[in-house]
Parts: sequence; structure tokens; C-alpha cells
Amino acid sequence: MARKRRIAILTAGGDCAGLNAVIRAVVRTAENVHGWEVWGVENGMEGFLQPRDEGLRRLTRDDVAGVLTQGGTILGASNRCDIFAVKRNGRAPRDESERVLKTFKRKGIDALICVGGDGTMGAAHRLLEMGVPVVGVPKTIDNDVRGTDRSFGFDTCIGVVGDAIGRLYTTAESHHRVMLVEVMGRDAGWIGLHGGLAGGAEAILIPELPYDPDRLAHKIHARIGYGKRFSVVVVSEGANRPGVDPTFRREQADRLGGVSFLVAEELRRRTVLEVRHMVLGHMQRGGMPSPYDRVLASRLGQHAVTLIAEGAFGQMAALKGERMASVAMETAARGPRKVPKRGPLVAQAREMGITFAAADGSDDPYADARRRYGAP
Repeated sequence: MARKRRIAILTAGGDCAGLNAVIRAVVRTAENVHGWEVWGVENGMEGFLQPRDEGLRRLTRDDVAGVLTQGGTILGASNRCDIFAVKRNGRAPRDESERVLKTFKRKGIDALICVGGDGTMGAAHRLLEMGVPVVGVPKTIDNDVRGTDRSFGFDTCIGVVGDAIGRLYTTAESHHRVMLVEVMGRDAGWIGLHGGLAGGAEAILIPELPYDPDRLAHKIHARIGYGKRFSVVVVSEGANRPGVDPTFRREQADRLGGVSFLVAEELRRRTVLEVRHMVLGHMQRGGMPSPYDRVLASRLGQHAVTLIAEGAFGQMAALKGERMASVAMETAARGPRKVPKRGPLVAQAREMGITFAAADGSDDPYADARRRYGAP
């Protein structure tokens, strides 16, 4: 009797809403359609490095029953394990990728599904070059994975950001304050842009458009001039000024964060209103996935199994418009997909009166419209 085909799945990088939906879809599709076994690799790539294969466990339909609406990941995640440069006990980084290959072969695994962002896709592509049959699934709340129109986790994140801004809006209006809301996103401003639009912010600072604090203060003073003695400003964690490096956390030199503190100080010197700031932080990652993210994550998981069945290794499942597609993982590994400076969403936000306080002078909210319609 032929041995059942075995596939494995891991969730690497930071957690986000929808990971369990992917795992569930992979298990159900593999069992229902192909009769395959599915093994879960715990805590990202770290699961391959555990002694006696303790980091791998069998997953069945019973294991994924009821997980569709759960946040986080039943397999655990890790954004600190680079199998090509593992750091242990303060010693120099060591390449332990060969251990992954040995575990892979010892367990008789035929293919691997890596769920993660651009860093995970880069590591997965290197494993592919070493002979591991691997496919990818894009995951990030930042929505910045190249090759896909949308990553699951983003929609849930925007719901959290929009709700938080809506709650702060009433406080800002009641107390005549400028409220700064710092959101995640690393070097891409998708969360700031969508979250700001969803929450009704008057200004949005994103990494792609370095800001000028004087222009931001001008917007706030203009609102005061027509009776609006409050403002809500969304600040992406990667927001920066021309010639000034992005702000990193003091306790974690490799992690962005804290730029809203800097912007608050800049505004206090330039406005007459009280300025407050808050960092949403990891609230944006957690909780129950939105219905949209559950559907998208399920579709991507199912499509990943289909790619394995077709032998399309080295590919990442992707959303193109409304249909499932695939792109080379190498494409996804080329770094973050950023907000186009002159993209439609930026232009539409400007025409609605939202400022990006852009230091390059491109922030005239009506310039694009005048060019389009030939108005003076």
C-alpha cells in the first residue's frame, strides 16, 4: 500500500488574525480532497530545531474544529528565529538549515507550507534552493507583501484602528485637543492610510511621504479658524521627516515605535491646543478575525494545498482582484510593498481635505483634481 502523502505547515513572524483559519483550511482540504496527512510545525521555524521532533505534531480535522474565529495561532509563532543564523547563549550566529532538512526527511514530509511575510518568504525561498518543496501564504497586518493585493490580518487590524480613532475623536472634540494615534506598519503606510480614512482623521503621516511639522500645524490652525478646535492625527510608526531617520524604540533598537512622542513635542511648540498621543501597539494584532479575513485566509490556505497538488513549488498563494493566483516567493521576498505616493487612495484622501503634511509640497489637496479637470 502506498504511503499517505504528508505535508507540513508553519506560521512564522508576528501573529495576526486569520492564522488559524489558514491552518484549518489546509487540514480540511488536504484530508477531504487528497487524503493527505498534515503536520504542524510549532513556533515557526523553531519547531524544526527541537530535539526528538518535539516541535512537530499531527493535525486532524478534530484539532482544527472551532478555530476559524480564534485569533492568534494554535501552532505558535516566532519572529526571532532565522534558521540561517541561529543565535544561542550569546554565541556567534550559526547556520542550522541542514537540521531542518534532516527533520524534514526523517518525518517523511513531502511539502511545506510557510505562512508569513516577506522575511518568511525569503527564508522559504532559500529552503527551496536547498531542495525543500515549499509554497507560501502571505500574512501580515501591514498589508505590505509583494505579489498579492491583500494579506489577511489587515482587515481586522483596520477595524481595530478605525474603532480606536472613533473613540478618541469624541474625547478630542470634547476637550479641544489634538489627539495623535500611532499605528503599526513598519516601512509601509497601509495601516495608517486605511485606518485614518476609516476613523475620520484630519491628518495622516505615512513613511512614504516624509512630513513637515509646520504644514501639520498649519492644518490644525486652519481647522481652528473655522471653529474646529480639535484634530485627530494618525501617525504610522515609520513616519519620518526629510533627512531624519525613523524613530526606534529605546528598549529594542531594531523595532520602530515612538514617533508620535516626537510629533507631539513638535506640535506643542507650534499650536495653541493641548496635544496628547497614544500608541495602539499590539492591540492591532489580536482578537477575533473579521469575516473578510476568515474568508481570505481560508481561500489562501485551500489554494496553497492546490499548489502542492499541482507541484507548483516556490510559489506563494495570492489574491489578484477577486481571484486566487500565485506568484514566485522570490517576488514576495524583495521587501515591502509600499503605498504609491501618487496612488488613487492618497489622491482621494487629499481631495476630501485630509493632509499628509508632505514636506515635498505635494500636499495641495486639490492639485490633482485641477490637473484632471483643467480647473484654474
